[in-house]
Amino acid sequence: MSGHPTAASPFKQPKAVFAVAFACVVSFMGIGLVDPILPAISSELDATPSQVTLLFTSYLVVTAVAMLITGWVSSRVGAKRTLLAGLALIVVFSALAGASPGIGAIVGFRAGWGVGNALFIATSLAVIIASASGGFIGAIILYEAALGVGIAVGPLLGGLLGNISWRGPFFGVAFLMAIAMISTAVLVRPTPVPQRKTGLGEPLRALRHRGLLTMSLTALCYNWAFFTVLGYAPFPMGLDAIQLGFVFTGWGVLVAVFAVFGAPRLQSRFGIARTLYANLALFAVTVLVIAIWTTHPPVLITAVIVAGVFIGVNNTVTTQAVMTVSPVERPIASAAYGFVRFIGGGLAPFAAGKLVEHTNVHVPFYIAAGALVLGILILSTAREHLRHSERVQAAGGEEPADAAPSRLPA
Repeated sequence: MSGHPTAASPFKQPKAVFAVAFACVVSFMGIGLVDPILPAISSELDATPSQVTLLFTSYLVVTAVAMLITGWVSSRVGAKRTLLAGLALIVVFSALAGASPGIGAIVGFRAGWGVGNALFIATSLAVIIASASGGFIGAIILYEAALGVGIAVGPLLGGLLGNISWRGPFFGVAFLMAIAMISTAVLVRPTPVPQRKTGLGEPLRALRHRGLLTMSLTALCYNWAFFTVLGYAPFPMGLDAIQLGFVFTGWGVLVAVFAVFGAPRLQSRFGIARTLYANLALFAVTVLVIAIWTTHPPVLITAVIVAGVFIGVNNTVTTQAVMTVSPVERPIASAAYGFVRFIGGGLAPFAAGKLVEHTNVHVPFYIAAGALVLGILILSTAREHLRHSERVQAAGGEEPADAAPSRLPA
């Protein structure tokens, strides 16, 4: 039994926290938003599946690299201005993507969208943790609830608007993010510029901490599998935009439910390490089912929806662990972790498309299942760091009296 406490009331928060949480919902909608329209874009713009998966790759790889500058920016202009800058970039580039004439332009504008996404994601988590009532654990659960709702609603909105036109989802996000930007500007109080300026190299130097590096590499493997499923599974399903929207909404609902309710209970009962080992293993089995029965839509659809359970649990448990596994400042830890994991998420869909072109539709999913097994092996090297994370979380997110595990060479 872990001593990990369950947050009493993560949803009783100041208005400013809910304004940022709403913006998080819309931001995370951008991840699953394009899923239902991938086949339509491929067909209408005469693009191959691997070209269309670049919508994920450009967005996530640029998000990953831009994560390295988020601390540098926010420490000079303040968290609120960084949030607003990120939101403004998302509004502009999502609208431009909707107005694009071809696949190349959409891919380019999704890259610009990724810069805004990085500025927003890294800063929003830090703002919610700093402003939320109910402590550190409640703040993480609220953040993951926003992520889950965004992932659940994104495909539904993408399917409904995408049934009218593939451009619709992009304009829809621009409109909703504009509302989120206004609410953030009105409800979030101005934040002072930190006294200490963050250096550009600090997120990379933070990865010299063995615990943070190990969690980040595990997340890279996990995200490889996650985005292989998210980015390529829509193609062999053979469904239209609305049908795909409902499939990935079902998946997203499970992500949200297990992120908010399942993950805290499992971690409280079994601890961080055992929860993550079992969760990654079950996710690997599910992806293996997808690999074997890729060309059988009923099995494929069911397995994709079920995968939402393991993604939801992993998101919450891993995020809490990353924020407490090392003595690194949380905004810097978030940026370092985001850089590594989004690299895996960004490369996986494009790699899947290329693998299918040169082999067959099953191979990317076999590799994704293997990546999860590799993630378990990597995670098993950080047992002491995970025990330290549990002690920090048991203390309410504050560093306990005993020192953190020493930094080890990366």
